[in-house]
Amino acid sequence: QVQVVESGGGLVQPGGSLRLSCAASGTFFSIASMGWYRQTPSKERELVAQISNDGITKYSDSVKGRFTISRNATENTVSLLMNDLKPEDTAVYLCYVGAIVRVDDGMQLATYWGQGTQVTVSS
Repeated sequence: QVQVVESGGGLVQPGGSLRLSCAASGTFFSIASMGWYRQTPSKERELVAQISNDGITKYSDSVKGRFTISRNATENTVSLLMNDLKPEDTAVYLCYVGAIVRVDDGMQLATYWGQGTQVTVSS
């Protein structure tokens, strides 16, 4: 199985910055992609940013130019640097890992989630 552990988050004033980190461990053949979603009680889970195993990144329109995702493939970690934070960025941020794992009849792509970390942007 794959374990996903997040760190970072907290309370920050509008215009401030935070860095979220996520580490994957356990048994897997390789990691296809890693990234972050966010969720609030009033909105569906939203993809914030993701990075593939070959370094291709994707961002939601709401965070482009403010957030930067990066990955250390050797250590199986991903970071999300969030700049110029706004109150509407307040949410629980969840890290996901898309990993290739061995199953009885071969390999499959499976998604694993962290427990989430709260980011609150408020003055």
